[in-house]
Amino acid sequence: MKLYDRVEEGTFLSRPNRFIAMVDIDGSTVRCHVKNTGRCRELLVPGARVFLSASDSPGRSTSHDLVAVMKGNLLVNMDSQAPNPVAAEGLGLIPGFEDVTEVRREFPYGDSRIDIMAIAPGRRILVEVKGVTLEEDGVCMFPDAPTERGRKHIRELMHAADDGWEACILFVVQMEGMERFEPNRATDPAFAEALSEAAAAGVRIIAYGCDVAPDSMTLSYSIPVSL
Repeated sequence: MKLYDRVEEGTFLSRPNRFIAMVDIDGSTVRCHVKNTGRCRELLVPGARVFLSASDSPGRSTSHDLVAVMKGNLLVNMDSQAPNPVAAEGLGLIPGFEDVTEVRREFPYGDSRIDIMAIAPGRRILVEVKGVTLEEDGVCMFPDAPTERGRKHIRELMHAADDGWEACILFVVQMEGMERFEPNRATDPAFAEALSEAAAAGVRIIAYGCDVAPDSMTLSYSIPVSL
């Protein structure tokens, strides 16, 4: 799925705050918007090759969005807005979703907006999408920082399962070649415990990796989940 029209390459210099990065492009320092408010400390290191989506939108204080980074030889899309449209477009590729006939985004349920509501013959499915950019030695993990919001979404899906919905958490892994997914217990043990409880309550836990290019990302391969 093509995500960006004009992509430029640069070298990461610094991140003054979670919204802004300073990037060198052909010898000029450019102030860029970071499309991920997570820590991303293992990704945004000085000297890293980064990819920027150029914007001509009037009124912006930055001319580029930082959307992807090279971690060694691994290209990681780190745009936190990318997983939802990628998941919505590729949902039918995932086993169990082949017969989906309709996909709705931002579906209100309880006190939340669930990322996707899918309809299939005789079925209603709620899918919460989580983008994954953290990896270590082929193991991808979520989250990279404690997330009360993530735990809230898990609780909502457990309620939905009790109410007769099919419920699913889909981890969209924004890189290629991952061997296993697991919750990041060291960073957020409460999230990991909630995820295990959700699985026991009938919520389906799926991790899917992507084919990633500087300007695109597409659902591609299933990743084993270890809870």
